[in-house]
Amino acid sequence: MNLANNPAAAASATPPANLRWVLGSLALGMLLPSLGTSIASVALPTLAEAFHASFQQLQWVVLAYLLASTTLIVSVGRLGDLVGRRRLLLAGIALFTIASGACGMADRLWLLIAARAAQGLGAAVMLTLTMALVGEAVPKARTGSAMGLLGTMSAVGTALGPSLGGVLIAHFGWQAIFWVNLPLGVLALCLVWRHLPADRAAKQPAMARPGFDHAGTVLLALTLAAYAMAMTWGRGHLGTLNLMLLAAAGLGGALFIAAERRAASPLIRLARFREPALRASLAMSALVATVIMTTFVVGPFYLAHALHLSTAQVGLALAVGPVISSLTGLPAGRSVDRFGAARVTRFGLGAMMAGCLALCLAPSAFGIAGYLVPLALLTVGYALFQAANNTAVMADVAADQRGVISGLLNLSRNLGLITGASLMGAVFAWGVGATDFGMAKPGAVAHGMRVTFAVAAGLLVLGLALSRKRRSHGC
Repeated sequence: MNLANNPAAAASATPPANLRWVLGSLALGMLLPSLGTSIASVALPTLAEAFHASFQQLQWVVLAYLLASTTLIVSVGRLGDLVGRRRLLLAGIALFTIASGACGMADRLWLLIAARAAQGLGAAVMLTLTMALVGEAVPKARTGSAMGLLGTMSAVGTALGPSLGGVLIAHFGWQAIFWVNLPLGVLALCLVWRHLPADRAAKQPAMARPGFDHAGTVLLALTLAAYAMAMTWGRGHLGTLNLMLLAAAGLGGALFIAAERRAASPLIRLARFREPALRASLAMSALVATVIMTTFVVGPFYLAHALHLSTAQVGLALAVGPVISSLTGLPAGRSVDRFGAARVTRFGLGAMMAGCLALCLAPSAFGIAGYLVPLALLTVGYALFQAANNTAVMADVAADQRGVISGLLNLSRNLGLITGASLMGAVFAWGVGATDFGMAKPGAVAHGMRVTFAVAAGLLVLGLALSRKRRSHGC
């Protein structure tokens, strides 16, 4: 048997020592884009002084990265299926690294924003293809552990970004938060080049190979960009511009579906969405991401205005979630390998629901413990769900579809986070009874928190129903 032309056999034959290097390569490929997402936010006040820019201008430093990584995440997955996932991953890491250097050298705000967009494109490649390559580089019996490791590295990058960024800015200036990616990017390139399996040689003649769906890529990117901007502008308040963007997203989605039905080599095979198990997994991923975003939307205001914590104390409290997630990712992955994805998915959703209900019922008299203990339970449940759901989706995907399915899985999570920031922010404002949270009374903020997590618990009830539906279809 030729292992080079049989990734499944190659993965099963991977010796333990080399498997550690494979996992290290994939882990670093997940760490860098997660770090790039969180590290830039802490620099916005410094960038305002450096470029004499307003907040409306500076938000594009964050938004350009978010839009590029979200709108192109499915397309790069499909491109990886066509041209080779390892080859494209190397290109994505190189782009991310070069763009990071360009960010650090930017002397105009528009140059920084353009470089951040390029960095986001590299991040989209890395986020999608590191997950897709698990099926080729890791034995099937270790898939859950690998997915748990990727979840851990994503959480580590998210948690490390603000603190590392603050230290680097204080000692070396804002440019250092981008230059730190240069040695890490070079290391990632070396590890991927050395330890991940080479792409399979194409067996079909060049004329018979499927082409890349350019029209579908453009339509999907424009649709997702319109939706993301509608959800992020206005902080959950639907003004005229938001409604116009939502209408544009709806029209773009309809045009995309029509184009995919006619395409000879569609970006997304619409027939895949007839599979109930895949639909359920993608929907659960979006719902859970919406719920987890609630902790970032509600947490700072509740801790500061209802519990009267200082800014430093709020920062420490908010770090608890990512820290717990980073510690539980690997055990969560091992539990999937041992108990199966379906059982762990339901357990994770149940733990998340218990955490949300505890946050609804815990009175403010319990103080910080009444928030952090349920938050810990919610976060552990999230780590279990992520490892199990990702494993269930990716374990049996055909080799020529791993990239695009990984892209869809990451897209569902990103859309859930974006929607959660807007939707749950609006629910919280309704529960508080005011849009100016700083002027609201502590009791009103606490009530808003309980209402918001009650809605989150309701979303998880829907998630559990979807998990049973997925189980009934053999996944």
